[in-house]
Amino acid sequence: MGTRIGFAMIVLSLLLVGCQQRASVEAPLGQKSFASYQQQTRAFVAAHRAFQTLDKNAELQLNTPQEWRPASPARKGILLIHGLGDGPASFVDIAPQLAKQGFLVRTVLLPGHGTRPADLLSVSADQWREVVQEQADILAKEVDSLWVGGFSTGGNLALDYAMTHHDSVQGLLLFSPAFKSSTGYDFLAPTVALFRDWLRPPGTLFPQQIATRYLRVPTNGFAQFWWTAARAQDWLAQKAWDKPALLVLAEHDSVLNTRWILEHFDRSFTHPASRVIWYGTPPAGVVKAPRILVKTDVLPQDRISQFSHMSVLFSPQNPLYGRKGSVVLCANGQPEAVARRCLAGEEVWYSDWGLVEPDKIHARLTWNPWFDWQTTVMDSVISQQM
Repeated sequence: MGTRIGFAMIVLSLLLVGCQQRASVEAPLGQKSFASYQQQTRAFVAAHRAFQTLDKNAELQLNTPQEWRPASPARKGILLIHGLGDGPASFVDIAPQLAKQGFLVRTVLLPGHGTRPADLLSVSADQWREVVQEQADILAKEVDSLWVGGFSTGGNLALDYAMTHHDSVQGLLLFSPAFKSSTGYDFLAPTVALFRDWLRPPGTLFPQQIATRYLRVPTNGFAQFWWTAARAQDWLAQKAWDKPALLVLAEHDSVLNTRWILEHFDRSFTHPASRVIWYGTPPAGVVKAPRILVKTDVLPQDRISQFSHMSVLFSPQNPLYGRKGSVVLCANGQPEAVARRCLAGEEVWYSDWGLVEPDKIHARLTWNPWFDWQTTVMDSVISQQM
């Protein structure tokens, strides 16, 4: 009871703050082709982005929709959807692997992304669904077999589209799908977002965004994420997805309740070719489950203490996020003094957000040491025919 009263008081205090000015920057929609969508979106991002480096072309490449074509004419295609605060560059390692398997691969940019975090203040999950609907429908007309996939919030949007287009979508690839949050209080986000634009003031140690992603997200972004998660849970409660699917999950994901997702896998994803990849120690009873594949997430030789929400996406060879990449995410829930040591270039270990251990500096793990193995599993799932 005391906890509920405490959260009620927090919400009440937020009501007293009053509404703040909302940003109103709308990305272009309604194109009839992917080429038009890509061109118009790039121009929009170029006009509205808060660039973080002098290489604007490189930043535009990371933050605008991209396409990968297979060597032979494509008969199958997949649309990949990024997560909250991220962008199309989430799939720069996965997309070429899919193209090698004959897929025409395309990514989208969800409204509010690619420019500056404040542009998430006025977006809605319906706008995100609209761009997914438009581009998935366009891709479906160009190929015989359509798949959809996504990371985190993008996984929710992919599931939503697949469930509403069951006859046309042949499979799902879901990387850290955000069906259920790790916190029990995310349902408050839509209410809080009505009265408070940001959950906390900007910090002085880290920027609000970097070349590849946002480091800070307004309350409305979390609210719209919650709506996509609630919708995904509703779908899974109503019916199972009976075509091939791959779900990639990390035990220590600080964003998601991955154990809940794992426990619902057998009932919700029934096709015999469907698989879960689980990085970590599986719950009791899972070890012998034939459709659940397990790899350890503790690799001291790589100074990896645990996998992170985002690490499942990237190859160790990625020039930005890989083992020797140029991006080190020191913003990782560490005490400020420890974070400053990370920024100063001291040796770090890698983990998900918030892991604190004596005598260790933890940056975010941004690559997957099992990436090549994960790709073989992905290939086995997508090779299945209905």
